[in-house]
Amino acid sequence: MANKIPRVPVREQDPKVRARNFEEVSYGYNKEEAMLEASRCLHCKKPLCVTGCPVNIRIPDFIEQVAGGDFSAAAAVIAADSSLPAVCGRVCPQETQCEGKCVLGVKGEPVAIGKLERFVADWQHGNPATGRDALPSPADNGPVSVAPSNGHKVAVIGSGPAGLACASDLAKWGYQVHIFEALHKAGGVLAYGIPEFRLPKEKVLQKEIDAVMALGVTIETDVIIGRTVNIDDLFDKEGYEAVFVGTGAGLPRFMGIPGENLNGVFSANEFLTRNNLMKAFRDDYMTPIHAGNRACVVGGGNVAMDAARTALRLGADTTIVYRRSEAELPARREEVHHAKEEGIRFELLTNPVEILGDENGWVRGMKCIRMELGEPDASGRRSPVPIPGSEFVVECDTVIMSLGTSPNPLIAKTTPGLERTRKGGLVADEAGATTRPGIFAGGDAVTGAATVILAMGAGRKAASAIDAYIKGK
Repeated sequence: MANKIPRVPVREQDPKVRARNFEEVSYGYNKEEAMLEASRCLHCKKPLCVTGCPVNIRIPDFIEQVAGGDFSAAAAVIAADSSLPAVCGRVCPQETQCEGKCVLGVKGEPVAIGKLERFVADWQHGNPATGRDALPSPADNGPVSVAPSNGHKVAVIGSGPAGLACASDLAKWGYQVHIFEALHKAGGVLAYGIPEFRLPKEKVLQKEIDAVMALGVTIETDVIIGRTVNIDDLFDKEGYEAVFVGTGAGLPRFMGIPGENLNGVFSANEFLTRNNLMKAFRDDYMTPIHAGNRACVVGGGNVAMDAARTALRLGADTTIVYRRSEAELPARREEVHHAKEEGIRFELLTNPVEILGDENGWVRGMKCIRMELGEPDASGRRSPVPIPGSEFVVECDTVIMSLGTSPNPLIAKTTPGLERTRKGGLVADEAGATTRPGIFAGGDAVTGAATVILAMGAGRKAASAIDAYIKGK
């Protein structure tokens, strides 16, 4: 029986080797491994995995095609609902979404849905004549159909996962879609926030972006909406009928403790952007970056793991400092496991109270206090409480703050009628409609920092709402 087959492990780089390079950690499945893993699927009559996926990929259908060896058909199933399968197969938290709903996970290991999605996407990129890159016409039965132009123009602000997902759906339906990106490369957080060893940029991300552009979507970089041009100009001077705001949440947070202005203190956002988008890890790029000899990363989410594993690869002896216990770490289990394998230390139930500097204004250490867990907070996690008299100093010369991010207020401040929430996100309903008619928003720009796949789901909902809005005008 399918559920008697053990979950097929994924081959990975040796931890001691990968801790010193930026090559991708996971090698992914080969054909035989993917087909064997796909054969474990029970094809439930009510597939909960589909409801667990924010973009509702027909998971059992694509897995059935993989099990039968028809990878082109599997790619077609996925392409109907996802524009970034190679990305999602690598970075999405499947364990709490699709795989978290798999019935095989109740008494054993769920089907490796994410690894299978990655396999199909990678196979597709390696076989463009039969994969999604072929971009068949509406009359074909291939993975992607594009309707004839309907003559309507839509602007998308931000080329991250929300913007790309929204643009993809609208382009398939015949809209003329133009994406405005503030940075010099498309991809948003996928380009600047996720390290090369988790998401290769040229081999994977750029191919996904190229496939979106092949639908007819145009991307213009180095355009800051609210500075270079504002949203009213897009409507009044450039003829766009609707605008989607998918600008993410790139405004870093700090603790507000003494010493945060010392040299050697960075936000994870800046540290990762220098390394990922500006290629500081490569010798042929002149981008400056300071990892130091001993780095401390404050935080416990996926971004903290990315920053710590990046600092390690840049030569720093690296420690993660987190105020709760391991059970409360918000990062993916896989990322925590990989970090530990690579030699990163964890100072848990620990919170910084001051960053210490030397006579030249550089970090020389971080004063911390031990914590214990008290009563649950609003999120359901037990609140950390300081233990009096437990202060100690961690020696370090670099501190990377990974405490979350907030949406940038620029667009709301330069667009009349666009309201923000108390936490800085744009006010939008479930479909993505904001307080200004014709302007829609989704992803981190609305919710604050979340996951790639949730942003994609929001982008797709907004695309449907934009379609209905323009047709109803």
